[in-house]
Order: sequence, then structure tokens, then C-alpha cells
Amino acid sequence: MVQAVPELMTLDEFLDWYPDGYGRYELWNGVVIEMQPTGTHEQVGGFLGVKLGVEIDRLTLPYIIPRQAIVKPLDMDKSGYNPDVIVLDQQALSEEPLWKKRSTVTQGKSVRVIIEVVSTNWRDDYGHKFIDYEALQIPEYWVVDYLGLGGRRYIGVPKQPTFSIYQLIDGEYQVQQFRGNDRILSPAFPELNLTAAQVFAAGL
Repeated sequence: MVQAVPELMTLDEFLDWYPDGYGRYELWNGVVIEMQPTGTHEQVGGFLGVKLGVEIDRLTLPYIIPRQAIVKPLDMDKSGYNPDVIVLDQQALSEEPLWKKRSTVTQGKSVRVIIEVVSTNWRDDYGHKFIDYEALQIPEYWVVDYLGLGGRRYIGVPKQPTFSIYQLIDGEYQVQQFRGNDRILSPAFPELNLTAAQVFAAGL
């Protein structure tokens, strides 16, 4: 899933280096990480992107789902995340200094929903990214653990596929979790008609 490229970079250097149209990379504390997702991982992310795209179109929402975007953590110039799916508020992008030339967002208010599909490096999604996305005040963060890989403290006992939606309330994330035939409840997409099982099935 993850392969390190042995170079230390700033975020600006990383964005200059990033190969256009090829591969997926993130920057972690100056280290370039090549993301190598499995096919089933991509199926789940692609399924969610399509479903949210349909909602955006149906409701004529001013949102976009870019093919790739980098999210810069707060007060840090040596990291940049490349989420599996990100829904951006198109109206807020005019205030993003790095968007037009770098496809990079630096402000939480530009993001409506950010989605990470869990892989073997689940600690990143439940740990580092959770902390950084909360600090950015991104209003909604989905962690889609379709294989039930996360730690028991995050998804309970027994471990099972779990869809977690973290909503920003009074500056902190509060979680609501969905399993099986639970209908996913999203503040950003309140009319979304989708169950956790339907999302997990996309990875089969």
C-alpha cells in the first residue's frame, strides 16, 4: 500500500516534484510516500465518489470532487495529504492561495467532506489524519473501514466493517458509526440514500 521515496522535501518542493497525471503521493514530515492502493480499495473510493457526484448534480450543489487534491495540514510546511475522496466547496476556492496552480487546499472551510478508505496503514486514518483534519476544522470526515481493519478502540469488539462519520461540533470531532443495513447519515448530504452494507459491498 505505501512505499517511501527516500527524499526529504518541503511541501513546495513536493508540489514542484509531483508527477503530473501519474501515481498518488503524500508528503509526511518531509518524506514522500507513494500510495499503492489495492483494487478493492479503489472500488470503494470510486463507488463513493460516484454516489456523491450524483447527489451534487441532483441537488445542484456548488461542490466539486477533484480527481486529486492535496490537503495541507495547519501550520506545517513538510506534509500534504492526498485523500481518497474530497468534496470541495467551489465558492470557497477563490480564497485558496494554492488551489489554481497547485490543486492544494489550506483551509478547512473549503472542504465539505473528506474521505479516507482504510487500508493496512489504518493508524494514519484514525490517528494522524484525524488530528490534522480536526485542527483544520474540516466539517465532516468519513473513515470507511470496509474490511474492519482498525483498532478495537476505534471500531469496537468484535472488529467488523465500520463506516465512521466524524462531524465537527464546537471545534471537535464527534463520531457516529454505521454497520450493516444502517443508513448513512451525513450532515453534508442529508438526502443520501445509502447503507453501510452497500458501500462495503463495493469492495467485494
